[in-house]
Amino acid sequence: MVYDAFVLLSFGGPEKPDDVMPFLRNVVRGRGVPDERLAEVREHYMHFGGVSPINQQCRDLLAAVDTEFAAHGIGLPTYWGNRNWHPMLADIVARMRDDGVEHALGFATSAYGGYSSCRQYWEDIAAARKHVGPKAPVISKLRQFHDHPGFVEPHAEAVRAALATLDPARRGTTRIVFTAHSVPIGMARNAGPTGGRYTAQLEETARLVHERAAGDLGYDLVWQSRSGPPQVPWLEPDVNDHLAALAEKGITDVVVSPIGFVSDHLEVIWDLDNEAKDTASRLGLGYARAATPGVHPKFVSMVRELVEERLHDHRHTTLGTLPTWDVCPANCCPPAKRPGAVQ
Repeated sequence: MVYDAFVLLSFGGPEKPDDVMPFLRNVVRGRGVPDERLAEVREHYMHFGGVSPINQQCRDLLAAVDTEFAAHGIGLPTYWGNRNWHPMLADIVARMRDDGVEHALGFATSAYGGYSSCRQYWEDIAAARKHVGPKAPVISKLRQFHDHPGFVEPHAEAVRAALATLDPARRGTTRIVFTAHSVPIGMARNAGPTGGRYTAQLEETARLVHERAAGDLGYDLVWQSRSGPPQVPWLEPDVNDHLAALAEKGITDVVVSPIGFVSDHLEVIWDLDNEAKDTASRLGLGYARAATPGVHPKFVSMVRELVEERLHDHRHTTLGTLPTWDVCPANCCPPAKRPGAVQ
């Protein structure tokens, strides 16, 4: 297969206060969520001046990838398109068509399987190509990378760095808490051919990071950023509830590591650097939040290695045992059935 471009696929985020509500409406389009509910989330963004850091993080990552490609003789032009805010993927696909691109490799800023974290990007690509119409370039999404050394090792380094900020005299009562975005249980345990992949991959990543960072300490995988109507069950426990349970058991210090994420975007800094940190303070827990990979050199090299897997038919580089695919099985990771309009 001949590939002639690279495109970074991401979620997108507002870059000024006037962007926030239109962005949030894009996120929940088709779900019947009223503006009154979105206004609550808007306040999280306004706490940071109406700006999400994710777009700048994507710019930084793309610049680092450009440098990495040049250093290794990969001559692919690079592009960046989002799901929910500018630059929108459909606009970028049109630009790629105008530039003569025919078949690009797409890297999504999500390491895991699942509907929102993987399949929805395939749907984004299909919708963007349909919008552009004839001669829209084909985009082949690169595989999931939950157990690639370039993802696992930066997380492990970050956990070790966070541990170093806590009182070593209390190491015996310190615990590692890994977090990821909660999803509806029906979505996490769907009956498709890859049902349960999201939670299984996260459990494997947690184990791999723990082994490399703090194998003598206990650890847990918990969830954050729950949304949606309260009658719909989501993955639990929530990180704040879990911190309270740990305090009751005599834990004195925690390192919270957001292994579900590749960068410190708004959900990380709001849910963990504000809400969870405040919860820990109220409980009297020592608290340290581990960083995400961002533009860590190993993570940037991983992006290049994933591209080389496709360009040169290299074997997959993995640390775990779960299977990975260049093309996901048919009908994988269907979305959960949505309830009626949220009131």
